[in-house]
Amino acid sequence: MNTLSARLNRLEPSATLAMSQKSSELKAQGIDIINLSVGEPDFNTPDAIKAAAHKAIDDNYSRYSPVPGYPVLRQAIVDKLKRENDLDYSPAQILCSNGAKQSVCNVIMAIVGEGDEVIIPAPYWVSYTQMVKLADGTPVIVPAGIDQHFKITPAQLEAAITPKTRAFILCSPSNPTGAVYSKAELEALAEVFKKHPDIIILSDEIYEHINYVGTHASIAQIEGMKDRTVIINGVSKAYAMTGWRIGFIAAPEWIVKACNKLQGQYTSGPCSVSQIAAAAAFSGDQHCVEDMRLAFERRKKLIVQLCRETPGFEVSEPDGAFYVFPKVSSYYSKSAEFSNIKYQISNNMDLAMYLLNVGHVATVGGQAFGDPDCIRMSYATSDDNIVEAMRRIRQALALLK
Repeated sequence: MNTLSARLNRLEPSATLAMSQKSSELKAQGIDIINLSVGEPDFNTPDAIKAAAHKAIDDNYSRYSPVPGYPVLRQAIVDKLKRENDLDYSPAQILCSNGAKQSVCNVIMAIVGEGDEVIIPAPYWVSYTQMVKLADGTPVIVPAGIDQHFKITPAQLEAAITPKTRAFILCSPSNPTGAVYSKAELEALAEVFKKHPDIIILSDEIYEHINYVGTHASIAQIEGMKDRTVIINGVSKAYAMTGWRIGFIAAPEWIVKACNKLQGQYTSGPCSVSQIAAAAAFSGDQHCVEDMRLAFERRKKLIVQLCRETPGFEVSEPDGAFYVFPKVSSYYSKSAEFSNIKYQISNNMDLAMYLLNVGHVATVGGQAFGDPDCIRMSYATSDDNIVEAMRRIRQALALLK
C-alpha cells in the first residue's frame, strides 16, 4: 500500500541536512549546540541587495518570470562572466534556477541516462552521487585523499574513463575540503578530456569568490573546453543569499535549451523578487564580497591552527570555501562512557555523533562525502564560536580511550 518508487528508494537522505536537523532538536531541548555542520555564510545579505529586492516588490515583480530567468538577470550574469572570468556568453546560454543545487540537478537529468557513467572525484558534495542515481546513471568515484590535498591526478582521471563515461563533475573551490585546482592542474586534466571529446564537464564554481590563493580558475577558460563545459554558480555563498535560491548555468545552448524544457515542466522560473536582487548582486559594488572573503580567511587560519593543536587531527589547509576536513581515523576503535552511555567509535559517522552528543558541536562525518577518514567542519561562524567549538571537541576527544 505505502510503496515508494524504486527511484526514491535508491536515494540516501542528505547527511548535512540530517545533522542540522539533529542539532536543531537538541537546541530545542535547551542544549547549547555550536553548529559547524551547515554550509551557509553567517553574514546578512548586503543592504544594497536587499534594497533592490524592496524596490522589486514596490515595482510589482510578483508574477511568473520567463523559465530561464528575467533578461536583466541573465545579462547581469553574462556581464559578470566577461568581467570576472574573461568568458564570452550570450543570454541564450544562461539559465537561472532555484539555487545552484537545482542547476546541477537540471544538467544531470538533461544529459545522463540509464547506463551512463559520471566520474566524481571524492571527497564530493553529498548530492552529486544521489543526483546521478536519480537520473539512472552510475557514479564512478575517484578517491583523492589528504595525502594529495584532495585533488585527483590526470592519471586517475584517465583510468576512470570508459566508453560509458558521459560526464565529469568538478567542484573548485571544493565542498567539503576547500581544495582549489590551479590553472595548471586544470590544464593537465583538460589534456585528458581532449582525448575524449564526448565527455561533458560540470564545473561547480559556487565558492568561486571564497578563494585564498589568488584568481579563480575555471576549466571553461582553457582552450577547447568552453563548448563542452557547464559552469554552475549562483549568489548563495559570495553574497550571503542562501535563502534567496538563485543559481545559474552558463553552457552550450543545446544544454541550456534542454534544461529550460525540463525546468519548465517541474518548477518554472525562480522567485521573481530574488532574481532582481541577484541582478543587483552581480551588477553592484563588489566590496561586500571581499569583506566576507577576508573574514573567512581569518577564520580559516584560526580553525586550522586549532585543529593542528588537537591531538589525533591531521589537516590539509584549505585554499578556498569555508570548510576544513581533518583526518580523524586515529580515533577509530576507541570508546568512552559519558552520562552512563557507552560510545564506541568505529567510523567518522560515529565520531560526528559523539562530538554532537558529548561535545555539543555539530560536524558531518566524511563518509557522506565519500571519505572514510575525515569529518567536515564549517567555519562560517564567529571566531568565538570556532574557539569554543574546538575547546569542546578537544575535551570530548580526551575522554576516548
